[in-house]
Amino acid sequence: MMFVGVMLALGPLAWVWLRTRRATPLRRLHALTLLTLFLTFDLVMFGAFTRLTDSGLGCPDWPGCYGHASPIGAHAPIEAAQAAMPTGPVTHGKAWVEMVHRYLATSVGVLILVLAVVAWIGWAAWKARGRKASTRPTSPWWPTLTLLWVCLQGAFGALTVTMKLFPAIVTLHLVGGLVLLALLCVQVLRSAQLDGGTAPVAISPGLRWLLGLSFALLALQIFLGGWVSTNYAVLACTDFPRCQSSWWPPMNFRQGFELWRNLGLTGAGEPITFSALTAIHYVHRLMAFVVLSLLGVLAWRLNRVAALRGPSRWLAALTGLQLATGLSNVVLDWPLVAAILHTGGAGALVVVMTWAVAASRTRNATLASLAPERPVSRFSA
Repeated sequence: MMFVGVMLALGPLAWVWLRTRRATPLRRLHALTLLTLFLTFDLVMFGAFTRLTDSGLGCPDWPGCYGHASPIGAHAPIEAAQAAMPTGPVTHGKAWVEMVHRYLATSVGVLILVLAVVAWIGWAAWKARGRKASTRPTSPWWPTLTLLWVCLQGAFGALTVTMKLFPAIVTLHLVGGLVLLALLCVQVLRSAQLDGGTAPVAISPGLRWLLGLSFALLALQIFLGGWVSTNYAVLACTDFPRCQSSWWPPMNFRQGFELWRNLGLTGAGEPITFSALTAIHYVHRLMAFVVLSLLGVLAWRLNRVAALRGPSRWLAALTGLQLATGLSNVVLDWPLVAAILHTGGAGALVVVMTWAVAASRTRNATLASLAPERPVSRFSA
């Protein structure tokens, strides 16, 4: 597994080296971080595809597949499992989907390890020169934290398999992937700010507060969405705006939000009721009205700050995408493309919101009239 991950990571590393071989170390690190962010986003999308195609147990052990590094070596046990249950969790196709997801996750882990090593080398060299370099390197603590987080994320990936898609673990694994996107996004912004000599743009305390509140509620909504997906509660309501032809259908909140239980069962081991699935779905839907409205207001407010019009427009577009894909999941019987795009939209919203937070700061009322707003740092390599 590690060998395959290293081999896959060599491609992006070689591409960055060839593209930035004449650039400064800071710009080279920025390019690698940006590419790692992009590949991590792809990994989140492929993770959604793995979950939504019921491939999470395509190889029911970890880290290999029936003790082998690929489904090729595990052909016989997979064939036996598929013959016993042709539409079950273990088939040749699902095994490959699951293992490709693991290969990609390992390669992203290798890239993050390289980021941490390079950051520490640059930091040590800067200190050895007496901190006299023209450009201060990025702090190595961000990539170190990211490396620790990706190790934790790998542990949750293992538990997802060994605990047989335990809803709380699968939801935390999904949320952990989005936290990883946020950590990488912060590093992209910080390296761009150092390279360009720019500082976060000053915004009013009210707008900064709105930004923080919106981000907090978005995080809650993403957790609720993950809980819907991992409990397969999307189709508990198949009409809109009402649910089961009612504005308040029968719901069992106690069962629905009992967090520590097996998939499809209550904590007591009894089958979960349909009213519990309805509660899971409907809470996410009601929260969506609040969060999407708040994100629309935030996009409008950010658009009034010239330096933040980029994230503002992305925020508005992604809010519309989430509304469209969320409705599609309900009224079109949970199509795969819409479901994957809904997860991707959530990941993109996390990136954009992190971008807006990291690219801004609260304006000091005393100095506001003396210091003009500085432009937001660029987000590209």
